[in-house]
Amino acid sequence: MSQHLKLFSLILCGVLASTLSASGKAESGEAAGPIRIVIGAPPGGAPDTVARIVAQHMQVDGRGIIIMNKNGAATMIAAQYVAHSQPDGNTLLLASQTTVAVAPVLQNVTRFDPVKDFTGVALIGSAPQVLLAGPKLKANTVPELIAQAKAAPGHIDFCSGGVGTSPYMAAVLFAQMADIQLNSIPYAGEQACITEMLAGRLPFMFANASTALRHLSDKRLRALAVTSTQPAAFAPELPTVADAGLKGYEVATWLGLLAPAGTPQQAIDRINAEVRRVLHLPDVRQKLEAQGYALSDDSPAAFTRYYMADREKWIKVIEKAGLKGAH
Repeated sequence: MSQHLKLFSLILCGVLASTLSASGKAESGEAAGPIRIVIGAPPGGAPDTVARIVAQHMQVDGRGIIIMNKNGAATMIAAQYVAHSQPDGNTLLLASQTTVAVAPVLQNVTRFDPVKDFTGVALIGSAPQVLLAGPKLKANTVPELIAQAKAAPGHIDFCSGGVGTSPYMAAVLFAQMADIQLNSIPYAGEQACITEMLAGRLPFMFANASTALRHLSDKRLRALAVTSTQPAAFAPELPTVADAGLKGYEVATWLGLLAPAGTPQQAIDRINAEVRRVLHLPDVRQKLEAQGYALSDDSPAAFTRYYMADREKWIKVIEKAGLKGAH
């Protein structure tokens, strides 16, 4: 055999070995490099903060985690990016009910399918919202608020970040279940709503737990209830909306990791196990609970069932409300 033929044979063997190795790794989800968690929110926001708290402690097969922020279109830009990524366990999406239900319906998204293009990996946790009342609202309880709204249909305002945001959807569900008419006043974010409430210009809002926790000590604001089914650990003295008079009402703002459909189950299981390990670390638990989150210990299958059920719930709410984009 000539030297050239020997060299060609060695190169060919090397290429084949490399290809087979890469194929084996892809099938088991052992992709090279760090795992990327893609977030449809800007750096410093609540979802970004939660993801970074968890990610900094994660190691999957010796690989670390990097955060990639792809903000815009109510998380749809990030979702589309991950939906079209290779299903190799190397790219994950930080998702919420906005990602899998609200935004796809309101925007008539066709660039990806939130059901068929993703699979559940790990639920990080969920947090209730808090029904916050300002000086303008005379009601001190949920039944009193409902009674006032029934007495003046369409004349009770609530503040939110706009159609499709979690606080807005919480108010829509509240109005539907209480059979009342509320008037939405949109502002650029929850802090702007807090400012307007403190100034006496707006009566109440549903606030994400992380926002509400910063203001519960302000005596000018009153927390009437939480939206979870059980009292919240951060404010156990507060009743739930359900216990306070609206039976069956529940709103949980959850965050979890999704992977592109077709991602190997081995990769999903390894990432899920690592997330659950990290969520049991005292430092991580303390930081996330300080933001109002109840942490999860769900399997991938349990998380998938959870977010699919939540998706169906919010689609029904959107359709009943006749919001733009609803079928």
